[in-house]
Amino acid sequence: MREIDVAALTADVLSGSRAAIARAITLVESSREDHRSKASELIGALTPHTGSSVRVGITGVPGAGKSTFINALGTRLIQRGNRVGVVAVDPSSRRTGGSILGDRTRMAELTTSDHAFVRPSPSGRHLGGVARATRESMLVLEAAGYDVIIVETVGVGQNEIAVSEMVDTFLLLTLAGAGDQLQGIKRGILELADVIAVNKADGDGEGRARVAARDLATAMRLMLPGKDVRRPPVLTCSAATHSGLDEVWQAVLDHRGHLEAEGSLATRRAQQQQDWMWAMVDAHLEDAVRHTHSVREQRAALESAVRAGSLSAMEAADRILALYAADVRDAN
Repeated sequence: MREIDVAALTADVLSGSRAAIARAITLVESSREDHRSKASELIGALTPHTGSSVRVGITGVPGAGKSTFINALGTRLIQRGNRVGVVAVDPSSRRTGGSILGDRTRMAELTTSDHAFVRPSPSGRHLGGVARATRESMLVLEAAGYDVIIVETVGVGQNEIAVSEMVDTFLLLTLAGAGDQLQGIKRGILELADVIAVNKADGDGEGRARVAARDLATAMRLMLPGKDVRRPPVLTCSAATHSGLDEVWQAVLDHRGHLEAEGSLATRRAQQQQDWMWAMVDAHLEDAVRHTHSVREQRAALESAVRAGSLSAMEAADRILALYAADVRDAN
């Protein structure tokens, strides 16, 4: 990346320049130390221009058709006058760091629209179904004028809850016809879901989708008993035929309206900012530990000892932290 003029980049992002948006997201994703300070400056300049978009996180069981659903929903929203930004997080290889990044092929209409911006991001080592710079990417897109921000996560899992800490509405996409659909969904995800949609409710699958929706609605009543408890609506839809998409989006808007009415939207976003602060601290500390001189020198030997079983993971972690602490003391 060439020398970065943050003021010029900020102005270009605010003007909606697609090239500038791409450069800005590349900057906030960078792990280089010199880029970090520039990224922090950029986000600080863009933040006053954010906050008005609808932020939606979408996760789902394998095969639920998340990318196809987002393409269909996003296209429909554009037809209604919205501008749609998508951060699509792909799983990265633990061995090579490579990522599939195949979402562009499944979001063909969105990626070619002037009113949408789709950014695939590899998840790397970051857990929680999101990439390390997902929050920053969302802010860049908001500042550029995208009024609907969608985060597509890696997939359902116990660490998937991270997305709920950065969006207004958490949408769980599932499907019928894959055995017991309830078994493939973690209880924690169901408890966090604000809207549940059973996809592929078309053709021969329509009846099965309705049965799955009924089963999920029953499960939610058992998990969240009580007359005054808000339970997530369970809907059916089809990304292929676009049926039910308007109802799903209305459920998202209804949830946002519910948050605004009870005054919890601002509180939720304030808590998210606090969580983001500590997430950034954790990420920077991890990088600092990994790259400190003594740790770099002994890392290979410690990893080899852990793999061989001659050193426990806990002992190795203690040694790494001791090496880091010693380097910090020496530096001071």
